[in-house]
Amino acid sequence: MKCKKDFCWFVIFCFTNLFFVANAQNSSIVLKNGWQFRQEKTVKWNAATVPGEVHTDLLNNKLIPDPFYRDNEKKLQWIEKKNWEYKTTFQVTAATLNEKNAELVFDGLDTYATVYLNKQLILKADNMFRQWRVDVKKIIKSGNNDLVVVFQSVQNVVDFLAKKDLPFVIPDNPRAYVRKAQYHFGWDWGPKFTTCGIWKAVRLETYDEKTPEKPYVLNRKIELVQQPDSLGKSFYFKIDGKPVYMKGANYIPSDAFLSRVTKKEYEKVISMAKDANMNMLRVWGGGIYEDDYFYDLCDKYGINVWQDFMFAGTMVPGDKAFFDNVKEEVQYQVKRLRHHPSIVLWCGNNESDEAFKNWGWQKAMNMPKQDSIRLWKDYVRLFQDSIPKWVKEVDNKRPYISSSPLFGWGKKQSITEGDSHYWGTWWGLEDIEVVKNKTGRFVSEYGMQAMPNYSSIEKFTSPEDRYLFSDVLKAHQKAGKGFTKLNSYLNRYFIDSTKVKNMKVEDYTYLTQCLQYYSLKNIIGIHRSKAPYNMGTVVWQLNDCWPVASWSVTDYYNRQPKAAWYAMREAYRDDKTPEIDLTRPIDLKLENPKISWAIKGNEIIIKALKAAKYVFVEIKGYKGKLSTNYMDLKAGEEMKISFEGKITKPIIKVTSLYDVINRYK
Repeated sequence: MKCKKDFCWFVIFCFTNLFFVANAQNSSIVLKNGWQFRQEKTVKWNAATVPGEVHTDLLNNKLIPDPFYRDNEKKLQWIEKKNWEYKTTFQVTAATLNEKNAELVFDGLDTYATVYLNKQLILKADNMFRQWRVDVKKIIKSGNNDLVVVFQSVQNVVDFLAKKDLPFVIPDNPRAYVRKAQYHFGWDWGPKFTTCGIWKAVRLETYDEKTPEKPYVLNRKIELVQQPDSLGKSFYFKIDGKPVYMKGANYIPSDAFLSRVTKKEYEKVISMAKDANMNMLRVWGGGIYEDDYFYDLCDKYGINVWQDFMFAGTMVPGDKAFFDNVKEEVQYQVKRLRHHPSIVLWCGNNESDEAFKNWGWQKAMNMPKQDSIRLWKDYVRLFQDSIPKWVKEVDNKRPYISSSPLFGWGKKQSITEGDSHYWGTWWGLEDIEVVKNKTGRFVSEYGMQAMPNYSSIEKFTSPEDRYLFSDVLKAHQKAGKGFTKLNSYLNRYFIDSTKVKNMKVEDYTYLTQCLQYYSLKNIIGIHRSKAPYNMGTVVWQLNDCWPVASWSVTDYYNRQPKAAWYAMREAYRDDKTPEIDLTRPIDLKLENPKISWAIKGNEIIIKALKAAKYVFVEIKGYKGKLSTNYMDLKAGEEMKISFEGKITKPIIKVTSLYDVINRYK
């Protein structure tokens, strides 16, 4: 009998607890279906996807051509100058209405959004990076509820704000006024598609009592050691008391249109970092605070994350509304992300400090002294005073730095203290060998450009565009004097520049990728050889947001590796010393290697009768990653290259440096 009584009490206890747990939990209805959009005040509504953005909605409805094809980018600039409306209808049951509280939650609105529920104004949003919660208990009703979101043109707003501030000018770009992904305004590797839309989930949350916030626990000790020493000042990470040499790359948003970055895309990109033996990614400050899944993958694969706040290369407004907005953004994002052990650093901004001091704004703009003082005071107040305080209130377990870097690459201190963005190579057109004497304590940006894979060029061009340097190829080269700089390096390291103008685009693409391979292989090797003076090498950049000539080591389409990815994978190995070979390929005496190959199962067996450099193997239409590529072969050496999946009647093309150079003798 006692047994039965105990069992009854146990059952009652379980049901009681189940009731209280259910009572404490939020009920959530995701508003994903039935969305429509139109240009404001026009007649026709079209189907919309939420999460999404106006450009992808227009594309899905076949109202615009592919924005990445040819020079369509410039033909689609009208979109950002219009206002756009989104609407849906959702149902609420009587049971839902019985809950004590009801909130509409917008995880991401891009960017100036006015929201109406049942024709009542409920929200004016002005920050892409914030979550917006609105109490709608008194507005929702049983049955159908109408939700309308009107997006104002971001470009029009920032232009207005900049003009309103005159004669005071924030240098570089009016984008400084808006809390939106800065790369949407165009970058030296990205297109200008200033988007708007409901870019993250929308839901109705109802509850009697709010679920308590989870306690914040970080199960590892993270330190950034910056100590004066005989050579300057150190800059390295200690994880659980052990110094860690960081090997990595900078990460930018993986698409110009963020709704296209699915979990599958994140998996592709992060696996490219993991497979290249990286242990760090720097989330660059001109993009976004990434989706939780990005950080989940970094947690899983042991990739440390340097997390910038979303400010890049510009100064900031100093008004109270702007600061209040940023405070909400910073604390929301830090609370959202702090439980990820992969994050090892919060950084205030990318290159804003350096830009103000070194980019010549004051002189170029004839900036009045009082404006210069005001800009700097607002900068210090935000990045050196306010943000570190706001961060500490919600995460006192991680280091914070105000800007990356503190010293521009032309300053001596950039080599002896702090982190360094060393752009003497590429921007400064310095020889690659210069890095031997100009390696910083932690090099958080550097790189060399290359063309995208030729298979990508075929996707975004028509046949008549495929010549050097066509208008369409120029449209997919955003760097200032990009081709001039590439040609300068090719002239020094690979081929006389007078021969370049006669090249096929495919051969030019191959040589630029060989150049990037040669550069990164040697620069990484030099950096690592200088440990522990140097304790980090972080290449610019891992990925692209569209098909473009850039510093990325992977391609936009299918995240396929470029040549330099293979160089990085080898140079980042911990089981061997990275190879440094500064023999310039232009000085090599190349002979016809007479390469032969055969396929056995999922392997290509390749052999050269004579030594071969930069052997590139391509399988036509293959979207995967070969086990190795751009390899050197010794005379008589046989190499096995594996590929994934079954390929029926594969068309294989093998190219060596001899083949390309010999074509232009």
